[in-house]
Amino acid sequence: MRERLTDGMYGLGWAAVKRLPEPAAAALGRRIADTAWRRDGKGVRRLRSNLARVVPDAGPERLAALTRAGMRSYMRYWMESFRLPAWSRQRIREGFDPKDVHRLEDGLAGDTGVILALPHMGNWDLAGAWVTTKLGVPFTTVQERLKPESLYDRFVAYRESLGMEVLAHGGASAFGTLARRLRDGGLVCLVADRDLSAAGVEVDFFGAAARMPAGPALLAQQTGALLLPVTLWYDDSPVLQGRVHPPVEVPAGGTRAAKTAAMTQAMADDFAAGIAGHPQDWHMLQRFWLDDLAGGAPR
Repeated sequence: MRERLTDGMYGLGWAAVKRLPEPAAAALGRRIADTAWRRDGKGVRRLRSNLARVVPDAGPERLAALTRAGMRSYMRYWMESFRLPAWSRQRIREGFDPKDVHRLEDGLAGDTGVILALPHMGNWDLAGAWVTTKLGVPFTTVQERLKPESLYDRFVAYRESLGMEVLAHGGASAFGTLARRLRDGGLVCLVADRDLSAAGVEVDFFGAAARMPAGPALLAQQTGALLLPVTLWYDDSPVLQGRVHPPVEVPAGGTRAAKTAAMTQAMADDFAAGIAGHPQDWHMLQRFWLDDLAGGAPR
């Protein structure tokens, strides 16, 4: 029953919110965010706990304000995502302003594929739609399996409608397909801050141990593709902001495990730099650090 209700609520969001005028949808998102923030449920408490690690010198008032801003950013993502299938191509092209995008364009012009690795920041769906619409480049991504299956199908159909090839997370089949796309000179985009396998690479992240997926580094080593971290954020305008960071180099020596660890740490450092600059736009409402995953309660 709960799963059917969840699927129904998402279906209602896609059906109803996309019909609202943009200012009305934005205002609705802020109201929902502020209500959730005041209720201080489990997700809000976890977000506050995560932000306390990102901004350790924040006092209670600043941390409360950051958490409220974080919920507003998170709901902006959802309001935009519900409306994105109804946006015109021009609106998508004008909706994202990435800095240093030449790094992506130069990589795509080369002989190897390109991997874009992103944290859960800003609106990664809008950034992806911009790539397919503005640059005219299709890409392949991976979708976490959701429950119920009908909700997973909704997300796959939604992202495919934006020009993405979507693979189910997990298993050698997805990895092999990604590797083939890259060897053919294609583009792969992966949200890569939260490890879903419990077998990722341990990294230092804001001074504590966390685990991030090894896939981006392994794919870069196996295929020779360029690995480019990307961070996203909002400002006061309707336009999503972003930055394409310099390539993560494959170390010249060492074992594959050592190379993967070094590359994943370098990716994590770029993520941390972007998140530190815009902490409210990191949408991490789940346990993330290893000591929290071991059972620590939200602070």
